[in-house]
Amino acid sequence: MTKRAYFLPMHRVVFVVYPGFELLDTAGPASVFTGANRVLRQSGRSEFYDVGLVSAEGGTVESSSGIAVETLRIAALRSGDTILVAGAEREPLLAAVAEPMLRAALPALASTAERFGSVCSGGFLLASLGLLDGRRVASHWDACKPFAASYPHVTVDPDALYVVDGRLWTSAGVTTGIDMALAMVARDLDASTAGEVARRLILYARRPGHQSQFSPVLAAQIKGDSPFADLIGWMQANLDAPLDIPSLADRAGLSERSFHRKFAAATGMTPARFVETARLDAARLLLSRGLSLKEIAAKVGLYPTARLSEAFERRFGMAPRLFRDMHAGLDRVDADDVAEPALRRGG
Repeated sequence: MTKRAYFLPMHRVVFVVYPGFELLDTAGPASVFTGANRVLRQSGRSEFYDVGLVSAEGGTVESSSGIAVETLRIAALRSGDTILVAGAEREPLLAAVAEPMLRAALPALASTAERFGSVCSGGFLLASLGLLDGRRVASHWDACKPFAASYPHVTVDPDALYVVDGRLWTSAGVTTGIDMALAMVARDLDASTAGEVARRLILYARRPGHQSQFSPVLAAQIKGDSPFADLIGWMQANLDAPLDIPSLADRAGLSERSFHRKFAAATGMTPARFVETARLDAARLLLSRGLSLKEIAAKVGLYPTARLSEAFERRFGMAPRLFRDMHAGLDRVDADDVAEPALRRGG
C-alpha cells in the first residue's frame, strides 16, 4: 500500500551563533526540528523544517565545547520564520552583544520573523537591542538576577523553563531549549508529532514551560548542609502519606513550633506550602505521562480528584485535564473525568 503524500510549506529555523556559544543550545533544538522532519517523512508527509546557522562573519564558528559548526553570514540572510539566539558564558556573550554585524541584522530579522527568541542567556543580545522591552522572558537561573538588573524594562521569570510572549519565545537554556522546541513543533504541526520526537530522543517527559527550573525537593536538597534533606527525600517517596505538621515534626524529632520555624528557614517555604508544591510537581509529571486524575490524586495525596483539581487550578491557572491533554496528547475520556463534576457537587 502506497502512503499518500501530504505537502507542507517549509518553515525556516535559523540559529544565531558566535564564538564560544553553548553547543547544546543549538544542537538540542535543532535535533527536535530535524526529528520532526523524520517523523513527517515516515508518515508520508513532506518535511516542514529547514534548519540553518548564521554568525557575524559566516564560516566556521567554534563552540565553548571546542566543537565547531559551519555557518552562513548573517548579513546574507534576508528572512527566517523562527530566529533563535544561542546563549554562552559571560565573556563570549559580551563579545556577541558588542558585535556590530549581529546588532545591525537582528532587529530586522526579528521584526519580520513568525517568531523570534533565545535559548539560555542569548536573550541578553536581544535585550541589548531593546527587542525585549515590556516583555516577559526566561533565562538560565544563574543569569536571571544580572539580566533583570541590566534590563529593568524586561520582566525575567526566574522559574519558567520557557516563556511564550506573543511572537517572542525564550528558554532557560541548555536542555530547556529542547522543551521549547517541542512546544514549537506541537504548535506548528500537532502534539502527536512532538510526542513522537520526544520518544525518539528518549526524553523522560515533555516539560511544560511554566514548570520550575528546580523542583522544591532539589532546591532544598541541593544545600548540602540542609538538616531536612533526609526528611524531604522521605516525603517525596511518600506523597500519599499524611504529611501534616504533627507527623513531620515527630519524624524530624522536633516540637511542632520548632519544626515549622526551622523548616521554613531551611527551605524558604512553610511545611504546608512545601508539601503542596511537591505534590503538584509530581502531579504535573504524572499528567504528562497520561495517567488518569483518579490515579494521580491517589498517588500524590490529593484525593479525591476535586481536591487535586482545585489545588492545580489555583497554582497553575488551568484544569489538570486540560494540562494532560496539552502535554500528553491524549484524546481519551477517563471514568474519573466524568465523575469529577459530581464530586464537585458533592454527589
